[in-house]
Amino acid sequence: MGVVLGVDRAAARCVLAGTLLLALYCGALAARDIGSDARELTVARLQAELATHGTRVRSIEAHYAARIAALDARGPTLRSVLEVNPDAAAIAAQLDSAGGPRGPLYGVPVLLKDNIDTADRMLTTAGSLALVDSKPARDAFIVQRLRAAGALILGKTNLSEWANYRSKRSSSGWSGRGGQTKNPYVLDRNPCGSSSGSGTAIAADLALVAVGTETDGSITCPASVNGLVGIKPTVGLISRSGIIPIAASQDTAGPMARTVADAATLLTVLAGYDPDDPATAPLRERPPPDYSRFLDAAGLKGARIGVMRHFAGFHEEVDALFERALAALRSRGAVLVDPADIANADKLDADEQIVLAYEFKDGINRYLATRVGGGPRTLQDLIAFDDREAGREMPFFRQELFLDAQASAGLTDSKYLEAHLRSHRLAAREGIDAALAKDHLDALVAPTVGPAWTTDLLNGDHVVGGGVTTPPAVAGYPHITVPMGAVHGLPVGLSFVGAAWNEGRLVSYAYAYEQTTHARQPPQFRPTEP
Repeated sequence: MGVVLGVDRAAARCVLAGTLLLALYCGALAARDIGSDARELTVARLQAELATHGTRVRSIEAHYAARIAALDARGPTLRSVLEVNPDAAAIAAQLDSAGGPRGPLYGVPVLLKDNIDTADRMLTTAGSLALVDSKPARDAFIVQRLRAAGALILGKTNLSEWANYRSKRSSSGWSGRGGQTKNPYVLDRNPCGSSSGSGTAIAADLALVAVGTETDGSITCPASVNGLVGIKPTVGLISRSGIIPIAASQDTAGPMARTVADAATLLTVLAGYDPDDPATAPLRERPPPDYSRFLDAAGLKGARIGVMRHFAGFHEEVDALFERALAALRSRGAVLVDPADIANADKLDADEQIVLAYEFKDGINRYLATRVGGGPRTLQDLIAFDDREAGREMPFFRQELFLDAQASAGLTDSKYLEAHLRSHRLAAREGIDAALAKDHLDALVAPTVGPAWTTDLLNGDHVVGGGVTTPPAVAGYPHITVPMGAVHGLPVGLSFVGAAWNEGRLVSYAYAYEQTTHARQPPQFRPTEP
């Protein structure tokens, strides 16, 4: 972990005292001009403070540095932040002294998942000890956009090592570099997905927003079980240049935030054309919109929403929340078509695993060749490193997925080409597109995943539900989750899925639902299961 700068020790001690609300109040000791009430800070509120109340970015940085020191490194020991940016205080001071217009994320503390390249004093390792001796040659494209927007990049978050693509028996949120991330709602529960550190950190208010990445469920699942909004956009809306890859046909970065408005603001900054990522080519002539303009509390009126019943029914208390969510959608004027299931949703897994294996080998070999300094240069080098460092890297689970990928042939191999074409067709044209077209639907809804399970390092994850993540992941289509409620204090999300490039419509529906239900409740750091 990097050095925590600007920590007010009294504030840090105070944060240890108890609940998140008390911690928020105590945090004001480190940043008196942020405000002393217990509301969770939002981008809009922070920018109002900066514009009208004389708040300084340096105070904001000190406030969050204190919270990370007290809640993540000590106290509940969430292990969600791998590294605090050692230059955060200096960057905050520069933002305070800069003249001219302020960007849309001016002064906003942002955490990045540790598979997103930064060419600064922080590392980028995907949680693996194998990459601590090498560095990225430049910032990822989306990091360049964040810096240009005035964001304060506060640090790197822990993740499931290699974005959960190493073992079939892994524990989400564990990495060799960072250990096991905890769920802040109940500390022995799992934070889910490879963007686990980003989910825990934003739920615990260690920053305002975070950037996660998803191949299948790695934004939406941790957002759901941590009571957050997560946006997995259309593949190609956000550049992947400078992001450690799994699969080019499914990988994307995306926002994780406590509100739809904050997620939309971050999405607007992240989205855009990058000549180094061919998937973004459609944006060259048609730049993405400002997604904040879709924040319409009446956005559900007249919307035709399909109910994906085949992704419910796995937990009676989740089903009860889902029925209340459907009633809320109706109350805001949505027309529900029930059921509206995705055909072939249960036929995607085998082909998806073939695609991931082939594309991972190709992508990781290309990525490692761009690193500066020592360290592995190929997937075979990574496998050898893990074997040498098995005590540190593989104390609980192995690297079967690495071995499967290494055994795969190139991307011209017929096995890969057939699996790729078949899985995309089943998920997109014959799956989501067909379900939307059949009943003239605007979007589809389902529970995102069940409540967080107990973390089990020896046996790995045992997820309940969660099948809704795969069709939009394989199709490359947008998927937004928003808090739906809680089961015994454990958050559960509601998923909105739509056609490609329809993020604006989904943001509108998610925002209208959020403003109707206000279902998110902050964590209280309960130490044992309910």
